[in-house]
Amino acid sequence: MAEDDSSQEKTEEPTPKRLEKAREDGQVPRSRELTTSAILIAGSVGLFVLMPFMSQRLLDISRYNFSLDRRVVFDPALMVQQLAHSFADALWSLVPLFSILLVAAILGPIALGGWLWSVKAMAPKASRMNPMEGLKRMFGVKGLIELVKAVAKVLLILSLAILLLVSMQQDMLELANQAVNPAIVDSFKLAGWAAIALSAITLFIVILDVPFQMWDHSRKLKMSRQDIKDEMKDSEGKPEVKGRIRQLQREMANNRQLAAVPEADVVITNPTHFSVAVKYDPDTMQTPIVLAKGVDFFALKIREVAKANDVQIMESPVLARAIYHTTDVDQEIPAGLYMAVAQILAYVFQLRNYRKGKGERPPFPRNIDVPEEMRFDP
Repeated sequence: MAEDDSSQEKTEEPTPKRLEKAREDGQVPRSRELTTSAILIAGSVGLFVLMPFMSQRLLDISRYNFSLDRRVVFDPALMVQQLAHSFADALWSLVPLFSILLVAAILGPIALGGWLWSVKAMAPKASRMNPMEGLKRMFGVKGLIELVKAVAKVLLILSLAILLLVSMQQDMLELANQAVNPAIVDSFKLAGWAAIALSAITLFIVILDVPFQMWDHSRKLKMSRQDIKDEMKDSEGKPEVKGRIRQLQREMANNRQLAAVPEADVVITNPTHFSVAVKYDPDTMQTPIVLAKGVDFFALKIREVAKANDVQIMESPVLARAIYHTTDVDQEIPAGLYMAVAQILAYVFQLRNYRKGKGERPPFPRNIDVPEEMRFDP
C-alpha cells in the first residue's frame, strides 16, 4: 500500500480492513488517564469501604505483636514464626483492596478499545529504542498535549486540595477536642472522603482525554485515495494476476478435458470451428454425456487427441454447435438432442462392429434431426 506516500493527503476515513489490521497490530485507542482515574477512584472508594475491616485486622495484628509471651521473646525461631504469621495476616487484610485495584486496572484499559491481545504490539521495535524518535515524541504535538494534561492535573488536584482543606478546617480542628479513638475514626473518614474527591477530580481530565485519543487514533489510520485503491487491488486481486489465474484455470480445465477424450465414443465436429466429445455406456448411463468441448484451436486439439486414440470423428455442423451451446462438460445431453445423438451413436457402434467383422457397413446418417430452437447458426 502507498501508506508512506507523502504526496497523497490522507483525507479518507479508514476502511474496515484497515481498522481490522490496525487492531491485529495492537493499534486501538487507549487512554492512560482513564486507567489512572479508574484505579484511583476504585482504590479510594475501596479503601473507604474496607477501612473498618482493615483497621480491625491491623488492630488485631498490633495486639498480637505487643502482647508477646516471654518464651517467644527469648527464642529467635518463635520470633520468626510470629513475624511470618503477622505478615500473612497483614497481607490477607489487604487482599480485598488489591482485588479491587486489579479489577480496575483490567477494566480501565478495555473500557476504551476493548479487550485486545496482540503479539505484534509486544514485539520490540527499533523506533522505540531510537533516541531521536524518543526526542520527537517528547517535543512533538503529542508530547506537548501530555505536558498540558500533566499541568492541568496538578492544578486541578492542587485547587481541590486547597478547597478541601478550607471546607474541612473546622472538622479537623474539632478532632483535638475528641477522645483518641473517636478522633482516629473521624480522621480516617475525613481522609477517605478527601481521597475520593481528589480521585474523582481526575474524571475532568478523562472527559477531555478520551475523545482526543479516539480522534487521534482515527487520524493516524486515515487513508489517501491511493491507499484505498491499493487496498482494493490487494483484496480483490490485481487485474494482471487475476487474468493469469484465470488463464491457468482454463489450461487446467482444458488439460482435464483432453485427458478424457480417449474415453469418448465419438467426436462431433463443425468440422473446424467446433468439436464435442460424447460418451455413452448403456450399462452405467441413462443418457450420453459430454466429456470435452472446444472451439477453434482447442477444437483442433480435441480432434488430434481423438485421432491419436482411434476415437471416431464425425462431421455434423448443426449438431456440433447445438451440443456445444446447450451442454457443459460432464453434463448429460439435453432431451431435445436425444434423437440426433442417438443416430450418431448408433452409426458409431454399428461401424465398430463392422470393423470387428460383425455385420454390414452401416450407412452414414445424413438427415440428423436437430430441433429448430437448438440450432445455432454461425
